[in-house]
Amino acid sequence: MTEIQRPGALYQQVAAAIRAAILSGEFAPDSLLPSEAQLMARYQVSRPTVRNAIAALRAEGLINVRHGKGSFVRSDDQPVLTLERHISRTTDSRFVMPNGDLWDESEDPSTYRTRTTKETGRLLGVGTEEALFGCDRLLVDPSTGTRAMHRTLIPFEVAEAAPLLSDEPCKHPAEIYRVLTSGDHKLWWSETVRARMPLPDERTTLQLPDATPILHMARVTHGTEDRQLILEELRVGADRAELAYRITADKQQARRART
Repeated sequence: MTEIQRPGALYQQVAAAIRAAILSGEFAPDSLLPSEAQLMARYQVSRPTVRNAIAALRAEGLINVRHGKGSFVRSDDQPVLTLERHISRTTDSRFVMPNGDLWDESEDPSTYRTRTTKETGRLLGVGTEEALFGCDRLLVDPSTGTRAMHRTLIPFEVAEAAPLLSDEPCKHPAEIYRVLTSGDHKLWWSETVRARMPLPDERTTLQLPDATPILHMARVTHGTEDRQLILEELRVGADRAELAYRITADKQQARRART
């Protein structure tokens, strides 16, 4: 039995004691926590106090409740999936992305028309309310079951210059790149990554545990004169995936000699 003597609300004291047991290794990662009755006896508190303490630890991300099984200590294992983010081009002008052909599509892609927001307009170098083609895909990695949400946004102006895109904007990214290069664009890409808490629909779609952030990647395809052509967004649970990048050095322009 552990005596609770620290100041603060009683459930916070119990949460602090359980947290200390987790961090000390007494409750190992991925192990089942003692039952409510056992925790009540251990800390000499009521059932509502134990439940409030567990809820607080769930909100911190230390505990994951599995319905019908109990409360488990969150695993500290490495992510099960590494997403290689570089792009290659073959001698026959095909584009290849390391993870691009490994995902299954769990449902048919959704094609729609939309408009830029402040954020998507900034990434595409246009204002708000600019017309876009959108394509949403729900992807599943067959080996790990990891789910990812992929979105492609193509400005009308870009699609009109490449009829194959306006006719079928929901092409796979590698095929979109091929279409753009056939229009004399020399492509390069920029990508930003941020972690954030998921929206309710993202949490449901990605089947995320409690208090789990997502990795939100935004990749912009640039073409002639560095013009922004399309925007891709990929969202995946931060507990499931890590990102890997191949970085090459840019060539600097030679400095002119002083005369």
